[in-house]
Amino acid sequence: MTTLESLMTPFLVLDKDKVETNIARLRGRLGTTLRPHLKTAKSVEVARMLFDDGVGPITVSTLAEAEAFAQQGFTDILYAVGIAPDKLDRVAALRERGVDLVVLVDSVEQADAVAAKRVPALIEVDCDGHRGGVVPDDPAIVDIARSLQDGLRGVLTHAGESYYADSPSALAAAAENERRCAVQVAEFLRAEGFQSPMVSVGSTPTAHFAEDLTGVTEVRAGNFVFFDLVMVGIGVCEIQDLAMTVVTTVIGHRPDKGWILTDGGWMATSRDRGTARQRVDQGYGLVADLDGALFADLLMTEASQEHGILSVRPGSTAELPDIPVGTRLRILPNHACATAAQHDQYQVTKGSRMIESVWPRVRGW
Repeated sequence: MTTLESLMTPFLVLDKDKVETNIARLRGRLGTTLRPHLKTAKSVEVARMLFDDGVGPITVSTLAEAEAFAQQGFTDILYAVGIAPDKLDRVAALRERGVDLVVLVDSVEQADAVAAKRVPALIEVDCDGHRGGVVPDDPAIVDIARSLQDGLRGVLTHAGESYYADSPSALAAAAENERRCAVQVAEFLRAEGFQSPMVSVGSTPTAHFAEDLTGVTEVRAGNFVFFDLVMVGIGVCEIQDLAMTVVTTVIGHRPDKGWILTDGGWMATSRDRGTARQRVDQGYGLVADLDGALFADLLMTEASQEHGILSVRPGSTAELPDIPVGTRLRILPNHACATAAQHDQYQVTKGSRMIESVWPRVRGW
């Protein structure tokens, strides 16, 4: 029997019960199609959980993901990163296999390259200045649509700035702005004589706080399957909802510095410091025992490649706990996507210390 005590640390653990609960929560509030973003999980097994052991429409962030999920029967795939023209041969190869792979463009140059390969595309709309896309009133939208012609599937936007909201009202406003921008561009395209059957929006924060999805045909979200401390800080979930942790072992102490040393550095947890801009900075992650009980104000405060440093939260009156060498601990991550990306597989449990299965992750681009 394999348990959390018997594997070599550090390793990645997934609580299947919590994943199921997180999926049911989002499903229960959406009134439109969910096209989950698999960039967080990168796991066929998690993808099947999202579709009751079947398949359905998915979003990916790499062509390696598209290829891996297509191999497992997923044929309705959106590649939600602006397309580089030199990747179009791989896209075309998947489409020749019967996969309805749709790409993303925000320029005439991309649209021309996509049209030449007869690949369908969505126009990316920038709703909040977070990254790529055309702004809703950009005259280039017509030129892009004209280049795509029958290959135009619709529009997509992503409220990336919602990750910096910190109140329910701010999250609801971000969700409404996301919806409004996407619908505005879709309606404009239709008025100009172009088709726009797909109106795709979504992020984990806005998917949980959207109050109106009128005009939207699908919602994308990915982080919600696991959640993380950034989502806790935003107010999307609670600490007990986090489904993924990294198990590490205490390997030493530096009482002169107030440190506990572990064998889990940034190679195991990532360097993501996503909570640093939030009201509560969680360092590189919170610390719990193997049963999930948190140590009061104990954080992973520093990380080198293979060493994690645990210490008491700055300003706290809590005492550094006496944790012997050899003790196994869980690190609750800031950013589930970044932490999961450090590992090849999940050790899957169901609310206990016993590992019931091992699920591989898709790697590469």
